[in-house]
Amino acid sequence: MHTAAFLKYLQTLPAYKGQMVHVDNIPPRRARCGKPKVDLHPALKKALEEAGVSSLYSHQTLGINALLSGKNVIVATGPASGKSLVYNVPVLDTILSDRRAKAFYLFPTKALAQDQLRALQKLTREIPEMGQVLTATFDGDTPYEERGEIRRSARIVLTNPDMLHLGILPNHRQWAGFLRGLRFVVLDEAHIYRGVFGSHVANVLRRLRRLCSHYGSEPLFVLCSATIANPQEHAESLTGLPSEVVNGDGSPYGGKDFVLWNPPVIDERRGTRRSANSEAAFLFSELVKKGVRTITFARTRRLVELIYLYTKGELRRGSGRLAERIRPYRAGYLPAERRKIEQALFKGELLGVSATNALELGIDVGDLDATVITGYPGSIASAWQQAGRSGRRGHRSLSFLIGVDNPLDQYFMRHPEAFFGRPLESALVSPGNPYVLKPHLLSAAYEWPLTQKDASLFQGDYEKATSELVEEGLLREREGRFYLSPSISYPAEGVNIRSTSQNSYSIVEGEKGVLLETVEPAVAFFQIHPGAIYIHQGESYLVTELNLTSRVAKVVPTDLPHYTQTMDTTDLRILEVLKEREIGSAKVYLGRVDVSTSVVGFKRKKQFTDEVISQEILDLPPNSFPTVALWFDIPEGTVQRLAGAGLDLAGGLHAAEHASIGLLPLFALCDRNDIGGVSTPVHPDTGKPQIFIYDGHPGGIGIAEKGYEVVERLLQYTLSLVTECPCEGGCPSCIQSPKCGNNNEPLDKAAAKVILEGLVGRRSILY
Repeated sequence: MHTAAFLKYLQTLPAYKGQMVHVDNIPPRRARCGKPKVDLHPALKKALEEAGVSSLYSHQTLGINALLSGKNVIVATGPASGKSLVYNVPVLDTILSDRRAKAFYLFPTKALAQDQLRALQKLTREIPEMGQVLTATFDGDTPYEERGEIRRSARIVLTNPDMLHLGILPNHRQWAGFLRGLRFVVLDEAHIYRGVFGSHVANVLRRLRRLCSHYGSEPLFVLCSATIANPQEHAESLTGLPSEVVNGDGSPYGGKDFVLWNPPVIDERRGTRRSANSEAAFLFSELVKKGVRTITFARTRRLVELIYLYTKGELRRGSGRLAERIRPYRAGYLPAERRKIEQALFKGELLGVSATNALELGIDVGDLDATVITGYPGSIASAWQQAGRSGRRGHRSLSFLIGVDNPLDQYFMRHPEAFFGRPLESALVSPGNPYVLKPHLLSAAYEWPLTQKDASLFQGDYEKATSELVEEGLLREREGRFYLSPSISYPAEGVNIRSTSQNSYSIVEGEKGVLLETVEPAVAFFQIHPGAIYIHQGESYLVTELNLTSRVAKVVPTDLPHYTQTMDTTDLRILEVLKEREIGSAKVYLGRVDVSTSVVGFKRKKQFTDEVISQEILDLPPNSFPTVALWFDIPEGTVQRLAGAGLDLAGGLHAAEHASIGLLPLFALCDRNDIGGVSTPVHPDTGKPQIFIYDGHPGGIGIAEKGYEVVERLLQYTLSLVTECPCEGGCPSCIQSPKCGNNNEPLDKAAAKVILEGLVGRRSILY
């Protein structure tokens, strides 16, 4: 597409009010090629040539050379850089030379596994010597009558960590021949394996290595990732093995115009802006009208559906045909529905989709020219990954990042260099988190009795975890070996590796009794409380009943013109201080805490204006969990200074808490929803004013630790944000939070500035 012409066209439209605050012109890049150090099998070389691969990029050859020399590898390069050849070439070369060699390919989604299977089979069809070598997917959709043949005959099995954890490792005796010959384990989209999910996957991979050792194999691990700050550390945390990094991208690139698009201010005094969702629908519809194939990303399922509805309505006012050429796409849809949308996009039947990050991964959906990202997706890595979904065939492309009303988005809108010049974040995992480790030790004991040598394999406090499991009657020790208690039949079944909670809530359409989708327990009370409006495939449903015992929410279709937003309260108690240090004239702490959150009510808000219609009270049980937090004091004398100036201490603490939480994702590969906060003028455990920032997952996943490490920089950035925001008394762009359960009350921007200046060693002049 002619990106510059389209941007000029946008500026001629009545809806354009100067939203383009920065356009970064990313230049094209020529290919850099290399050559493998070893001669590949002649049949493989011929197949690559017939598939149009006449030469390999430099990063591909570096990865192939490392693997064929016996090293574990992580390849961290951009989207569409040909990472799959880094593992396909060594795997196929080895299989052609060794009839016993086998490989596991692990993908985070079944759709991605199916997509990669098609590409792999297309390549192997060009290799007659492969004969009847079987490559197959093995997941929850695999017919039972085919599973035995796959276990016996397949050389390459494409699966996901969930199936490895739940279906393969506990039944390893059926896989003995495969595990005995296992030479490679591929972990694609490795940047996805972070936080709770990554911590679980790290333990699943250790269980796999443990069984491979039992059967006499020692496979190499090859990880493929988007670019992240700590690829080597991340690979070694996931696998527990040393890894070599390949991160110099040698693939060609068509270039991109990347636009920072800030919705116009509609109230100068309050600092409020036009809805980012409306801006996304505007851009999406204009791109589709021009025939530009587009993905519009949104952060949540609800927003995906809303943007789809807004855009469809706009397109219907023009050509009705165009309205039928866009669709929503997100997790929660049935697999058959998602495959149908993917194929329609790939074939060009659709001009665009609004999607969650379910389409951020490398599923091949054909040539796309533009991406619209509705709100910063939580990390620089994810933003570039989403932007990289357009321009995947080497042509110049266009991407928009729309700033929403929150501190981090607005910081980027005012500081484009912080987005375009910023180093990528670190991916964080915590395999030793006891809430993650202990269930995997039970699963490992089911697979083969635990022994002392397993202490060096699993991270965390192995001795403490096994002792607690013995005390709980879940393990039995005999002659230095730990066996599963007979009372437990299949422990892997009770472990949801994508959550620290296990029992999801079901959403059922009351009139027909049809299961629409499922919701994680951690967010259930926020999304499907009685009276909530829940959107599924563009249709609005009213939650009429939530049964806490059966975990079922009953819904009915509705055409009410509003959506709902919850209100909550949080209490936090300190359990143990792990670390403390000085920051200027105050102290920062890291420790274990207990957090209790209660959803106490909800607001009804108009869909297009966000105007509050009404508020309702809810009576739901609290959700309590232990986690890790950082917290800090405020400098001596600050309370007196605030009182003397007539500023509100509680409002200042609350505002500083919101702003610092909003900017913490700058330093850790996490989402704002992974973090929580509490502030109080007098905390019962310390007797002092305190600001807490905590991991929003039981046991913690490393976010608070990262915040503790970088707290000086975090506070400096936070002060800059609060100082530079042009609003008078605080707005969503600086100190207000969409997550605040207290309706953003009290907040005092001036007091927050004084507190932050004290923490970073400055002193403001109060008038």
